[in-house]
This record gives sequence, structure tokens and C-alpha cells, in this order.
Amino acid sequence: MSTAFLRAACASPQVSVADCAANARAIIDTVLEAERRGISLLVFPELSVTSYTCGDLFLQQPLLQGAAEALSAIAQETAATSVLFFVGLPLVKDGALYNCAAAVQRGTVKAVIPKTFIPNYSEFYEKRWFTPAPLSERPDEVIQLGFGLGSVPFGTRILFADQSFPQAVIAAEICEDLWMPLPPSSRHALAGASIIVNLSASNEVIGKAEYRRLLVRSQSGRLASAYLYADAGQGESTTDMVFAGHNIIAENGTVLAQSSLFSGAIAAAEIDLDRIAQERIRTTTFAQNCARCREHGDTAGYRTVAVSLKKAASLELRVIDPYPFVPSDKQERSIRCREVLALQAQGLAKRLAHTHAKTVVIGLSGGLDSTLALLVCLESFRILGRDVSGIIAVTMPCFGTTHRTHSNAQTLAEAAGVSFREISIEKSVRQHFADIGHDENIHDVTYENAQARERTQVLMDVANQSGGIVIGTGDLSELALGWATYNGDHMSMYGVNASVPKTLVRYLVAASADEAEHSGNTQLAAVLRDILDTPVSPELLPAQEGEIAQKTEELVGPYELHDFFLYYMLRWGFGPEKIYMLACRAFDGRHTHKIIRQWLSVFFRRFFAQQFKRSCLPDGAKVGTVSLSPRGDWRMPSDASLKLWQCELESLAE
Repeated sequence: MSTAFLRAACASPQVSVADCAANARAIIDTVLEAERRGISLLVFPELSVTSYTCGDLFLQQPLLQGAAEALSAIAQETAATSVLFFVGLPLVKDGALYNCAAAVQRGTVKAVIPKTFIPNYSEFYEKRWFTPAPLSERPDEVIQLGFGLGSVPFGTRILFADQSFPQAVIAAEICEDLWMPLPPSSRHALAGASIIVNLSASNEVIGKAEYRRLLVRSQSGRLASAYLYADAGQGESTTDMVFAGHNIIAENGTVLAQSSLFSGAIAAAEIDLDRIAQERIRTTTFAQNCARCREHGDTAGYRTVAVSLKKAASLELRVIDPYPFVPSDKQERSIRCREVLALQAQGLAKRLAHTHAKTVVIGLSGGLDSTLALLVCLESFRILGRDVSGIIAVTMPCFGTTHRTHSNAQTLAEAAGVSFREISIEKSVRQHFADIGHDENIHDVTYENAQARERTQVLMDVANQSGGIVIGTGDLSELALGWATYNGDHMSMYGVNASVPKTLVRYLVAASADEAEHSGNTQLAAVLRDILDTPVSPELLPAQEGEIAQKTEELVGPYELHDFFLYYMLRWGFGPEKIYMLACRAFDGRHTHKIIRQWLSVFFRRFFAQQFKRSCLPDGAKVGTVSLSPRGDWRMPSDASLKLWQCELESLAE
């Protein structure tokens, strides 16, 4: 199976100040270890061949010659490896000394990149020794290296690329370059680089690690790229500064790996080049920026150096979260739940204020989705300073309603203090069956949907009676699968859950239960927790011995899988093959490959077949990165062919 993952790492081996031979040995050993670990791209810190803290020794001929000789030794002793790696060292060209990054692979120095911005402030006095990279570069600029290394490309406008791995295009900058208002990496990305490497020597002071991490994250996010930051660490002189070896790898604004301060550890990760490519495609302003830079000549003069890059044979380092919509960290999840509920409530509050609706009407089934919708209504009324008696919760028992869900709906309304109405629809549905000539004993789609549509009619009429609007309860996962009755629960006047996936709904309700417990409303907390324990069901088939007979996940598949599929299809544009590979990794030990293939096929089949329901959805505020609103995030013809996706699915089975 083809993948576009590149295994990369940042390393800070212990250095010895001004001992180039010892530092070369540490670099060589690290490269050999990286080769054993299947790492294809490796970055070392700034001036790692000499150490960063040599001071005026940088102007000593023995050190400069020792650095050049060490570079030759590094190239020779790593000739049998396939790793592309970047090391830092001082090099002389045309009578000037430059702080450089040398790219090395298979015994050859591929190119040398000089540092653009040379600091001369606080504890950094590099301008005492080093010259900034030339402002203008000839596209054929080279540097002559001694010790048999020959003539190699020299300059800042250099890209490293492998024709057989087109997603991976690498460029380099050095330390201070990143901290500038307009880093060279911004230009590199607009010229085509998808991976930026930074050879750095950033000293450690209180609070700097967090700022550094934020800087790397934000640059990778702004550039829709991977960013590899290798930091100087142990062994550097501590005369005036301390270095912690804070290595960071980020991708599209997310930190994939980082080393603990002073640990000396290698930070390694598998970079998803498909993600980077998709992010650039979907963010159309990225392409606009590229075009503008080309027009102004900002990305002119770049040259490409050929390298050989291996795709990761397997995913060993990358953590694939099985629940992409739900933060794994408990504190972060709690914050996310509060934010989502606030967004939902603000959206509804605006709609109520604009329409001057006196009430909101909600069908309360005793299930998760309608419970969340009620919680949103409560928060909206709090925002507007309204009495919650204006929230009319309606339960409409019929053939499949169980005592548990009916009781929970009533208890929930009482605990929340909202108005409650019970309207049985059995008689009206039976009358409808008689009117259309349907046998009540035939439990087909007509039997089920007649109930759903009758409930919607009741809610609409109650809203008319009370001068209110009907609140939709359907969630994002149901919309993706088309798990809604057309013009039944599919329809409302405002859908508060429209962009909330099922896996997140559960945590939102759980967070509200905890809040209710904390505030002393034990009745509300208890009923919310019982609702959380109730199987998801539309309850449209007769109960069996008082228990729910129709469990949604047994019919359409586990929502945890469908939400995973949905996220990677909509957010990243991945096809079945890649989604399957990621799901197998994420759900290893939880779902078999056969089960994943089965429900992935169901997902795509239902997603394509049910688009007509999504084409006429009610309004509903977007709260996350994925939404299916036909007015914004997802515009798809209702008769689009599934063929291309089906072919991929069939190849998985083979």
C-alpha cells in the first residue's frame, strides 16, 4: 500500500567545545543509529561540528580547518547510509566566514546553506565572526570545499527533492532566521518546500521553551508544512548560557514530537506529506500567495538539488488518534466541551433574538442528541436572560418507546425546569396507516418513517401554537450517514447539533452531568448519566420485553469508526485506501481489519447515496473544523458517482 509518510528526526548529540573530531564522531554515530531506525531525514543543531559556543575561536584557522576536515570525515563514514542529514559548521567563501548548514547524503555534500539573519544583541554576538548570507544569489553559486568534497551549490534558495517522492521537498534555515518577522522559510514554502529544517542553538531561560514551541507550531501551521527544529544541547559552554537540546517536530500547526529539556533525546516522527499537500490545496489563499510571490519575483532563483528519500515502510512513531473530534487530554477535553456548548448556544441565541421567537420546541426522546439540544437551549435562554419555561420539551411515545427512555425524558425536563408535554402519536400513526393502506404488522421503512414524520409534524404545530421555533437534534454523524428520515427528524427551524459528531456528543453530555453534580443538581446529573448509558436508538420498532429492539450501531456500524472515516475524508480529503490504513493503526486491537473494511464500505456507500438529504438542511452553526452545511463546507451533487471510491474499496478487499 502506498503512503506518503517520511520518517524524520532532530538530534542533539553531546558536543565538545572546539573538538571537531569528537563532534564528528558523535554525529556519525547518530546518523548510523538513524539508519538502523529507518529515519530518512535527520537534522543536527547549529554549528554542531564545532559547537555553537566557540566564541573568538571561530576566527582561528585550526578550528576552521578542523571543521572542514570533520565534514569530510562525516561524509565518508556515512557513505553507506541513505539518511539525508543536515549538520552545522563555519565555512569560508570569498574571504568571508559563514554560519552554514551542510546537507549530506551517501558520502556527498549536496549543498551548503548560509544563515540569513546574524544576531548581534543580548548574549548573541555572531556578527563579530559571521557574515550574513548574500542578499543576491547567482543560481549557479557554489562553494569550494576541501578534503575531497569538491564544489557544491551554495545559497539560501535551495530545495532538496526526490522525483520519486514528489510530496517531500526540503529547505533549510538556521536559528535566528525563524525568529524574524519574515523568515526565509516563508519564501521557501511559497517556492514549493513542504518540509523546513532548522539548525538552531537557542539558549534556555525561563519561559523560552514554551515560546519556542509556539513559534515552531505557528510557522508550520502558517506554511502548511512540516517544521524540524534541532536545538543545541549538552556539552556547549555554560560560561554565559545554558542549552537544553529542545528538539521539536511540527506538522500543520501540531507538534508531533519533542524532546524534554536536557534529556539529550532524539525527537522522531513520521510526517504525513499527504496532509500537507491537502492543506495547501484546500487553503486557496496559499496558492494565491504563491502566485503573487512569483509575479513579484520573490521566489525566483531557486534551484533544486536531487536527493533520495525513503518513504516510511510502516507507521511506528506516529500516533493516530482513534477519536479525532475528542481531545484525549482530560483538561483539554473539558475546555473543548465548554467551548462547543458556548458556540451552539450563541448560535441559537442569535436566531431567537432575530426571529423574536417566544419559545423553542424540542422533541425529547431520552436519547443523547435531544438531551444535548436541550442543554443548548438552556444555555441560550441563560444568555438571553429568559425564563426556561419558554423551552417546551415534547415527548411523543409510540410503538418502540421504552419505559427507560420515556422516564428519562420526563425526569430530564423536570430537573431542567422546562415546560413538558407528552403527546402520544400511536393513534395518529395508526390512522395514517389506515389512510394509506399500510399493514401495521409490516415493520418496513414506511412503518418507521411514518412515526418520525408524525413527530416532526407535532413539533411544528406546537411551535406554531406557542409562537416558537423547532430545534433540530440530529448530529453530524447522522447527517454523514443519512441516518435521518427525510422531512422527519431531518427537518427543523434551527439544528443546534448539525456540526457535532456523535463521539463528541457523549462527552458534551458527560461534561454537563459533572457540572450539574458540582452545582448540586443531583437529579439532573443522575438522569444525564443514565442517558449516557442508554444504547443509541431511534426506537421505531416495537420494544422486545421492554428493552430497546433497534440499536443504531448494530445497523449502520460503530460511530467511533464512522466519525474517524468522516474526519479524514472531509478534513483531509483522503480516499478509502489511506483512511483504511490509518484506521487499522488507530483501532489496532479494537476492530479487526475485516470489520474496518466492512464499515468503511458502508460509510462511503451511505455518504454518497444520502447527499440529497444534506442538500436541504436547516441552518445550524458550525462549531468545529468539519461541517456538512450545503451553504458552506460541503457542496456535492446529489447524484455524484461513487465509482472511483468503490474501486479503491474493492482493492482493499483484494
